[in-house]
Formats: sequence, structure tokens, C-alpha cells
Amino acid sequence: LIGVYTNRRGERWELQLKGSGKTPYSRNGDGRAVLRSSVREFLCSEAMHYLGIPTSRAASLVVSDDDVWRDQFYNGDIKKERGAIVLRLAKSWFRIGSLEILAHSGELDLLRRLLDFIIQEHFPSITLNDSNRYLEFFSTVVSETANLIALWMSVGFAHGVCNTDNFSLLSITIDYGPFGFMDSYDPNFVPNTSDDERRYKIGNQASVGLFNLSKLLQALKPLLDPRQKQLASQILEGYDEHYYSRFTELFKTKLGLLGENENDTYLIAFLLKVSLLC
Repeated sequence: LIGVYTNRRGERWELQLKGSGKTPYSRNGDGRAVLRSSVREFLCSEAMHYLGIPTSRAASLVVSDDDVWRDQFYNGDIKKERGAIVLRLAKSWFRIGSLEILAHSGELDLLRRLLDFIIQEHFPSITLNDSNRYLEFFSTVVSETANLIALWMSVGFAHGVCNTDNFSLLSITIDYGPFGFMDSYDPNFVPNTSDDERRYKIGNQASVGLFNLSKLLQALKPLLDPRQKQLASQILEGYDEHYYSRFTELFKTKLGLLGENENDTYLIAFLLKVSLLC
């Protein structure tokens, strides 16, 4: 993260470099990115934006003179590739994992401070001195995550690594590593060649979203009283309804269906099955 930019509309964007090398927080990798994946991230994040799907944006792409060694298909065939750096933007880069790691390490004071900062900066509808602010925050993230994944499904987009570190607290699409669009409907479509267990196949994305939100609730629980914990569990139980309602709404719009009809969901399911058979 290199800074925060405020544009002429008063919108604040956090600027981040992907592929610029190791940081103090880097894992065992070299912190670099190759040209092919950088071009993919640049193009896809802009495509998702113009498809109306909440996403990070790409501002620029710079090709590096450094060589980067990668095993593209995870088969032991390591090859030299051209490196690149993407300057990407988002309203925030905080993820579910940003809170999860603090709760896991018992840093509850820092967890509370970070949550209050995120709420103050990015959730203006929530009053900071409200004792139920974390509950309202969780409710918003649950409903907006359901909305985001329904939007993914409406365009056949599969995020290849749907772990808690790749799920934004602002419910935007981030971290375009392995990803793909289905050419034809297939609930078993997997864009990640290293996902041998098909954990993140497109048909699992809604379920993985629920799993990640349960991890978010687990991280928030030390800051909630017993009543709030119970209410938060009820909010999480409503995720499925949020998701299927939005999913149905999006597909009804695609089909030009007007009004409410109990057979709409059956028609959508039937047409998806027909496209699978084709």
C-alpha cells in the first residue's frame, strides 16, 4: 500500500502495488508478478467494473526488466517469465482475514481499534458510538457479500481462491489471481489449476462465502455480548435467503420476467440445466 488518493469527486482510493517485491509482511514468495497474470488482472478488474460488479480497479501496468521464475501449471516445469507491476486501486483493501488474524492472536484491543476505523471510514450509515455497531457492521457485510457472489454468478465469473484473505470487508472483488469466466454453464467449472479438490468451483462460491462469513463472525465474537452473539448468528442464518433472492432477481432481469411468479425459480433452474446439457 503506497498511499490514499482523493479524486475530484471527493472519492478516496487506496493505491496498492502488486508485484513490486517482498514486503515485511510477505510470505515465502518473492513478492513478484509475471506479465501474463498482471495483464489478466488489469483487463478483468476493468471488465468487472463496466459489468457493474463491485471491484478493485487497475490504474497502470508497468513491465519489469527482471526475470521471474514460475511453475505456471504446478507440474514442476519452472520457466523464466517477464515480470510486471500493477498499480491497483480500491476503496479499501481490508479483508475478512485482516480481522481474523487479530482475533486468532488475541489482539482484541487492536481488533476493536481497527474495526472502529473501518466503520468510521467506510460505513457512514453506522454510528460509531452505537453499542450495536459491530452487529450492524456484520449484517451489512453478510448482505453485501451475498449480493456480490450473486453478481459473480450472473456473469459466470469464478474466483479461483475464495479464502478469507481474498474476501473484502467492503464486499468488492479483489485479488485476481486464478479466475475465469465460464464459456458455457457448468457448476463444476474450476479456473484454478492447483485446486485439485475443486473446493472453489463456481458451484461452491455461495457456500464458500457463507463459510468465510462464519469465520468473520468467529473473529467478532470476543467483542460481542451474549445477546449480540445470538443476533449475529441469526443474521448469518439469513445469508442463504439474501443470496437466493438476489440471484433470482438478477436472472429474472436477464430473462425479462416481470412481477412475481412461484414458477420463476423453477424456470431459471430448468434453463440452467438445459444449457448444461447443451
